[in-house]
Amino acid sequence: MQLAQCETTSQFSAPVMREDYRDAMARLAAAVNIITTDGSSGRAGFTATAVCSVTDEPPTLLVCLNRSASAHPIVTANGQLCVNTLAGAQRDLSNLFGGKTPMAERFAAAQWSTGVTGSPLLDGATVSFDCRISHSASVGTHDILYCEVLAVYRRDSSDALVYFGRNYHGLPGAV
Repeated sequence: MQLAQCETTSQFSAPVMREDYRDAMARLAAAVNIITTDGSSGRAGFTATAVCSVTDEPPTLLVCLNRSASAHPIVTANGQLCVNTLAGAQRDLSNLFGGKTPMAERFAAAQWSTGVTGSPLLDGATVSFDCRISHSASVGTHDILYCEVLAVYRRDSSDALVYFGRNYHGLPGAV
C-alpha cells in the first residue's frame, strides 16, 4: 500500500489547514441522513452526514448542526428530532434538504408519518431514530446535539446511501 504524503506538523506546532482537513474528511464515508423536527417552533429538516452512535445505554446518538443553518433555531427550540437514514434511491431528496429550498417544498417531495416525538418519519428510509435532545455542546461553527433515542423504526430496505469523495454512492445491503 502506498500512502500519499500529507502536510504534517512536527511537535504539533502548526494547525491543520481548513482545506486539508476538509479534503481528508471527504475520504471518510458516511451514511446520508435527513434530520427532521416538528413542534411548537415549526417544522424543519436538513441533510447531515455528521451523525453517529454515542452509547446504547441509554440509546443515544449525536447530530452535528451548523448554527448558521436555517433549521438550527427550529430544531433546538423544538428539542426533538428524527434521524432518517436514506436508501440509495433517495439521493434527490438529500440534495433537496441540503440546499436552500423552502421547508414546505422539502417536505412536499416525500411521504411522511409521525413519530412518538411528533417529528416526521421518512417513508422508505432504511431506519429512523426518533429522539429527544438531551443536551448540546458548541464547538466552532456547530452545535453537537446529544439525542436520546425514544423509538426506532426499521424498514425492509436492501441498500443505503453513503457520501464519499464528495459524491453519493449506493451501498448494497446484505443478501
